[in-house]
Amino acid sequence: MKIAAFKIEEWMNKYEASAKYDLTTTCISPLCINELNFSQEIFDIKLGYGDITGSERLKTAIQTLYETKQNITVTHGAIGANQLVFLSLLEKGDEVVSIVPTYQQHYSIPESLGCNVKLYFLKEENNWLPDLEELDEIITPKTKLLCLNNPNNPTGSVIPDWMLEKITEIAERKNVWILSDEVYRGLNLIGKPYSRSIADIYDKGISVGSMSKTYSLPGLRVGWITSAREDLINEINHQRQYNTISISALDDYFAAIALEQKDCIAERNFKIMQNGLSILKNWLDTTPKVRCILPKGGTTVLLKYNVNVPSREFCRDVQKTTGVALLPGETLEMEGYVRAGFCAENLIPALQKLGEYLNNFRYQNQRFEKA
Repeated sequence: MKIAAFKIEEWMNKYEASAKYDLTTTCISPLCINELNFSQEIFDIKLGYGDITGSERLKTAIQTLYETKQNITVTHGAIGANQLVFLSLLEKGDEVVSIVPTYQQHYSIPESLGCNVKLYFLKEENNWLPDLEELDEIITPKTKLLCLNNPNNPTGSVIPDWMLEKITEIAERKNVWILSDEVYRGLNLIGKPYSRSIADIYDKGISVGSMSKTYSLPGLRVGWITSAREDLINEINHQRQYNTISISALDDYFAAIALEQKDCIAERNFKIMQNGLSILKNWLDTTPKVRCILPKGGTTVLLKYNVNVPSREFCRDVQKTTGVALLPGETLEMEGYVRAGFCAENLIPALQKLGEYLNNFRYQNQRFEKA
């Protein structure tokens, strides 16, 4: 199977480790093991394969995140969850609509499977939210799957519950599955922390979750898939046997106890997010060469920079000059933008360095110069 280069991950692999100030991060400062309230029972865990589709303790904890009874299978991160959904649901020739910008999995994996993939681009003038009439037009009776990311990475937009219900009405009318990547669900900055899950409001809705973002435990590599459809989860588990077997028994244990303490983790993370958003707002007020729609959820913001330089060249020079790592918009099919994580450590000095760079910037004769 041939597949496109994973532009986001390849960029981060190349530049993230060498950054002095890393604004490519999408995670809130990860928790340490000693911050989780675990007991001595951990030392009695046998390091066998464990429960194949996830322990009952972990599945019970995951179920608390949903309004209705869900069928659940545990995966190797959300990245494993998304791939399993595509492998289980799609065949060559199927039509897939993916709302972008988003995680590249949502269109490159279907393309690699021989699907006809149509990209629907969110627009800044619409506050990075879909236009329902346009979405209704691009989704046809031939469409098998609609992929969305809510809250959205990289824009920080959050689809309101009423709009999510309208999207499901479109999908239901045309008999379309919806895959909703909800790894940032629980990190809304406005209103209730948790948006409604697609799995709770649509029979053909598939929700993907993860411990990485909302619960600050990316090192566990634990994700999950939920659906009201038992037949779908059975098919996913059929595929899952070929690439997962089971997750680590220790990862399963720590994920369960973290979800049992989710309210404490949420309180900690909300403070970090609010502080980061305040810092971002203050910086934008004094930095005229950049603009954005302020994020409503998640941990990232999509910045439009007002200099006529391709985003890859721009980000390379920013990091070379200031030590600040950014993600080029080109890796997200959004040229002219950069993504920044506003929950990053050292956010204040990183934005100060970036602001100074922008204020002193000029581009002449195809090379960078500072005023």
